[in-house]
Amino acid sequence: MRKSPTLALPILGQLILGLLTLPPAALQAQEPSHGSEPSSEPATTLKVDVKLVNVFVTVTDAHGAPVAGLAKENFTLQEDGREQKISIFDKQSALPLSIALAVDTSLSTRHDLPLEQASAKRFARAILRPIDALSIYSFSEVVQQTTAFTSDLKRVDDGIDHIRVGAATALYDAIYLVSRSLDRRQGRKVIVLITDGGDTISKVDYKEAVRAAEEAEAIVYSIIVVPIENSAGRETGGEHALIQLSEDTGGKYYYATSVVQLDEAFHKISDELRTQYLLAYYPSQRTSASQFRRIQVSVAGMPESSGYHARHRAGYYTVKSDF
Repeated sequence: MRKSPTLALPILGQLILGLLTLPPAALQAQEPSHGSEPSSEPATTLKVDVKLVNVFVTVTDAHGAPVAGLAKENFTLQEDGREQKISIFDKQSALPLSIALAVDTSLSTRHDLPLEQASAKRFARAILRPIDALSIYSFSEVVQQTTAFTSDLKRVDDGIDHIRVGAATALYDAIYLVSRSLDRRQGRKVIVLITDGGDTISKVDYKEAVRAAEEAEAIVYSIIVVPIENSAGRETGGEHALIQLSEDTGGKYYYATSVVQLDEAFHKISDELRTQYLLAYYPSQRTSASQFRRIQVSVAGMPESSGYHARHRAGYYTVKSDF
């Protein structure tokens, strides 16, 4: 991945009387946040691009059930250990969703594919509203979008039906490409992965895939399909990677060994997406030179016995990758 190019800003000094001309001053490099044009301000002026940071938060109780009905006063938010003022607070159930459903169609999942397709259709019917949009992706040795983002259930069903079994598994390519497509959309963005966790042929690595998801502000839910035959067929390394990805983006992971568990995972995802909160803030003075800012959200003003836990993305990048 490439960083944004730096810009050189020459400063031409001249004596007031015009008798002598000084040579150009040394060039000063500055990393732009949005590919900005050369500044006309004096070299001593520092311009700071203060961007509103959105944090989508899911709160669960001691039993893992989503908690609704909390107020702004029930949350505290920190960036890199510094408390931030919550400028915008909203309950997410009324806001639009863009959901990318990515289904692993490699040979290792071929026996489960018909059940996954049927379960995915039930999920679409349960979650989609007219203001929402869902897109269907399949990935094997290649990543294919079988349905563009739509709220039309007939088109969604058609896209699910056209998923076909492939050979290898380009899991990280799928996460990367789906994240790029979500990056251009507004509102809440969600990736639901159905896979056994293996990756055999991706061109991008895990780190690149995670960064793409984080930059798109996508919440990743992983439904890990466990092989029925025996534990020897499991890709535990890939499973751990998916678990970490889900946690870092504020999502969750589920294991499924049957269609009942698959439906249950979809049901839990639907419940969470209806009870999310939006916390947005303008970052205060930054003390870290790192491009990545860590976010921490806690539930406040509730008894310890409630066992409430806030889940959200780990942080954000101040400079986006140049893709």
